[in-house]
Amino acid sequence: MNEQTSRSKSASSTKPTAAATRAAASEKNIGMAVIAYLIFFVPLLTDAKDDPFVKFHVKQGLTLFIAYLIAWAVGMIPFIGWFILLPILNVALFILLIVGIIRAAQGEQKPLPIIGKYGESFKF
Repeated sequence: MNEQTSRSKSASSTKPTAAATRAAASEKNIGMAVIAYLIFFVPLLTDAKDDPFVKFHVKQGLTLFIAYLIAWAVGMIPFIGWFILLPILNVALFILLIVGIIRAAQGEQKPLPIIGKYGESFKF
């Protein structure tokens, strides 16, 4: 029993504490990264614009915004765009929006599926 207790103590000591996780998250400006998906240019108007984590999510948010503009333009096609393409594209882009917000809130720096690779081409 004594051996088992010492193993569990050593295993638990290697895990980061909740306070350490919160401190690391606050250093990454998670709030600004989440806002970047809703209104992509707002973080660029604050001091967070110099944070590479925020810049990454601003680029992803800008890519998502451009994808929404393209979906809107495709939706202008009579009948096919109105009733088939636009609803499908809107649902897909909304799912990508939720994925981006969740990843930003968790402190992850992964590109969005399908369209995220285009965000890397923006330079600012």
